[in-house]
Amino acid sequence: MIAIFLTAILTENFILCQFLGICPFLGVSKKLNTATGMSLAVIFVMALATAVTYPINKYLLVKNGLEYMQTIVFILVIAALVQFVEIVLKKFIPSLYQALGIYLPLITTNCAVLGVVLLNVEKEYTFLSSMINSIGGGVGFLVAMVMFAGIRERLEGNDIPKALQGLPVTLIAASLVSLSFQGFAGVVEGIFGH
Repeated sequence: MIAIFLTAILTENFILCQFLGICPFLGVSKKLNTATGMSLAVIFVMALATAVTYPINKYLLVKNGLEYMQTIVFILVIAALVQFVEIVLKKFIPSLYQALGIYLPLITTNCAVLGVVLLNVEKEYTFLSSMINSIGGGVGFLVAMVMFAGIRERLEGNDIPKALQGLPVTLIAASLVSLSFQGFAGVVEGIFGH
């Protein structure tokens, strides 16, 4: 279980290793508070989506030979959950709701959220393993977002050549952060013998 959790955070990080969820990674990582808020919402949606889709898949789709409907059903469940999160944030944390703006509804189409539920099915995880993978994936999303937001905030105050300002330096920084996570592969492999 610990191996699944650490692997989801470090060596199979959805953003930095699997390149899922790049839109919010580049779009919401300009400020640390919005990156953190978006990541917490993603963790919540990933865990809730797994908790809801696992029994639907196991007891409804697989049992009735409807596995081909997984993607459609999972997208509908995720969309409903994101609407729920949006309503809750709007009512209880309006400042975060405003800060996230257009990116909050984008969690619906965030491939990291859909990816985690599909990977849980593909790897044939039990319910507990699926939940740990989802939460670990969400924590990995948080780590990547917070780390990158810190880098982008530091880049803002630096003298960057005109040709590299904006998107080019952002993509260079993102690739360097991604490379740094590749180094964890050997560590996790050595500890858990993957």
